[in-house]
Amino acid sequence: MSTEEKQVNTENVPKEEATAPTTEAQASTEEKKKTYKPTLTAEQQKMLKLRQLISRYRPRFIRMNSWRIKRLEDTWRSPRTSIDNQIRKQLKGFPPLVKIGYRGPKLVRGLHPSGFEEVVVYNVEDLQNVDPKRHAVRIARTVGRRKRAEIIKKAEEIGVRVLNG
Repeated sequence: MSTEEKQVNTENVPKEEATAPTTEAQASTEEKKKTYKPTLTAEQQKMLKLRQLISRYRPRFIRMNSWRIKRLEDTWRSPRTSIDNQIRKQLKGFPPLVKIGYRGPKLVRGLHPSGFEEVVVYNVEDLQNVDPKRHAVRIARTVGRRKRAEIIKKAEEIGVRVLNG
């Protein structure tokens, strides 16, 4: 078969019928999936893009000697108390020290990359205080499967975005 034969002829079909959902179930799910986008000012959108750009060039801060000693994790620990610590002295050849200059713009600090403020939710009642235009929900890690399903279902009804659902 050629590609011309595979294509459905939609010339004779009215546009309303061609774009309309085939079943009632699909129509109801499209109505339910009305999720909001965050209401951001032009300045906030600009700052979110700037933060993303800054993050590309931000170094990865690692703990002193974590590359040498296996039992140490890479997570950052401040070298402020050591006498001869090379990271604290900012010597060449060692990982960079955490400084305030690496920080992101104050206007968007604490926002999710999508522009929403994150709210941690433990149960369905916590969703009552959530504004779908400003907040996005993150379900706590200690929540089980059954309660998680209830939270996701309620969030869809309200129109709240679930970040980890």
